[in-house]
Amino acid sequence: MNQTGKNLYDQNQVISSLDKLKHWEKIYQTKDFTEVGWYQKTPKVSLSFFEEFKIHKEAKILDVGGGDSFLVDHLLDLGYLHVHVLDLSAKAIEKAKERLGKDASKVTWINTDILDFEPKQKFDVWHDRAAFHFLLESKEIENYVRIANESISEDGLMLIGTFSDQGPTHCSGLPVTQYSIEKLTEVFSPYFQKTNCFQTDHITPGGVRQHYTFCSFRKY
Repeated sequence: MNQTGKNLYDQNQVISSLDKLKHWEKIYQTKDFTEVGWYQKTPKVSLSFFEEFKIHKEAKILDVGGGDSFLVDHLLDLGYLHVHVLDLSAKAIEKAKERLGKDASKVTWINTDILDFEPKQKFDVWHDRAAFHFLLESKEIENYVRIANESISEDGLMLIGTFSDQGPTHCSGLPVTQYSIEKLTEVFSPYFQKTNCFQTDHITPGGVRQHYTFCSFRKY
């Protein structure tokens, strides 16, 4: 991204859906996934939630912003049968499919902005690591919470990770919203009850320490 674009993001804090799409397509076209800050060969924290809640193999799972993440690989290896991966970037999905090979056919791929997502079914598990915090406007955040509520089955789980209040203010050239445990809990409180929250560090491929807030919520 050029310097003019970066300054625009810093000043206005909001970008259009089209600019957002162009930005992420460029990221996935120009960078190997192992180079991006959120890269994890084994997403241990996310997987720990599946173990903690003993999520059954028939569960319908939606990975929001999953793109080229390796979570889907691990879920398939563990025997999960109904994995859905949603991402704004068609290039990210394409790269994930190439990596998975024939196993890509076991996954339902959804290429859309989460704010435009119209669920055709209910999901037992909603997972989002490092996508939600890119939403800046209160209307966007409220829309995300509404869509999650409409998408998750009764007593279903939301597993979410964001930059903490001590974490970075930007990621991949875009501003983010930082969340303390209390702030993240409050945002989802209209429809979800907190079950477990904690903060932890993630070390990027470049050796940078990023502080995250992770929470699990149960839908009322």
